[in-house]
Amino acid sequence: MPESSGRSTRSPRPLAALGALGAAAAAVGAARVLQDARLHAVSTELTGAVALVAGGSRGLGLAICEELAGRGLRVVACARDAEELTRAADQLRAHGHELHTRVCDVSDPTGVAELVADVERRLGPVEVLVSVAGIITVGLVESLTLQDFEANMAVTFWGGFHLSQAVLPGMRERGRGHIATIASIGGRIAPPHLLPYAAAKFASVGYHEGLRAELTGTGVQVTTVFPGLMRTGSHAAAQFSGDKSAEYSWFATAASLPGLAMDARRAAARIVRAILLGRPEVQLPLYTHLATRVHGLAPATTTRFLGLVNALLPGAEGGPGWLRYRRSGWLQRLTAPGQRAARQLNQRGAA
Repeated sequence: MPESSGRSTRSPRPLAALGALGAAAAAVGAARVLQDARLHAVSTELTGAVALVAGGSRGLGLAICEELAGRGLRVVACARDAEELTRAADQLRAHGHELHTRVCDVSDPTGVAELVADVERRLGPVEVLVSVAGIITVGLVESLTLQDFEANMAVTFWGGFHLSQAVLPGMRERGRGHIATIASIGGRIAPPHLLPYAAAKFASVGYHEGLRAELTGTGVQVTTVFPGLMRTGSHAAAQFSGDKSAEYSWFATAASLPGLAMDARRAAARIVRAILLGRPEVQLPLYTHLATRVHGLAPATTTRFLGLVNALLPGAEGGPGWLRYRRSGWLQRLTAPGQRAARQLNQRGAA
């Protein structure tokens, strides 16, 4: 019999794989440390600078205002509802932050120009702009009107356009600035029963991506944010058409469930981080990354899948029976997390 060499016959491959994983983890950790250091430097540089958040009186906009204020910026929130703005300012004051407020309809270019001029005259140049203002209209296309599409475009697309155009000359002159728009996964993949919302988000995505390309090298950064469902209490302020009860039931449930809908304050922290770091875009949570990649590789398959989803949603003459539970205890149980978020984030109708 041949003599044993005494050496182990175990393959070195598992050890090599573990070494590679360890090296990758160390690289990720080092990159994170560098990003944190850069973010700290940017936040320090922007301490006392002015951030304007359109649609900052409630929902994700309010959470973003709180995150920016916590980083030392002077935050101005604009919205159409004066009482809503007052409640938002009171809420942030209770958390130790000051929130300046202005009433403005962002679909009005003259009003937006006057808003920016007033803010810059009283507080200083706008260094950070975040456009969150938008409308959510839920319903089958047959139940929608031209006015539904026009209203979504006026606020979501034209509102962001007017705001960007108003702050851009000053940012270009100073050679710095941050412009961000809160788009949506619906601005990359159009979901059924949300067509006015998706159409406006698609337009906003196209404009801001092109704007970033044109501003390359100027020092002005443009960030497009692609969130999926978030627990912002948006169902409390959304508009519903067709079979309103059934439409409300599915949308409120989807926008409330943990695991499907992301916590708004956690989302706001990641969004503000990406904006201040000047990232081109941010997608959250994880399923938005997966969905956009699948759509890019197999758009027809993605559309067929959405067709199957559509078959489970309300029809023009009324939805499936399982959706008709608005007045039952099930809806209250399923949407409880979303209702809490609505109360915490100043959404009208939350009560």
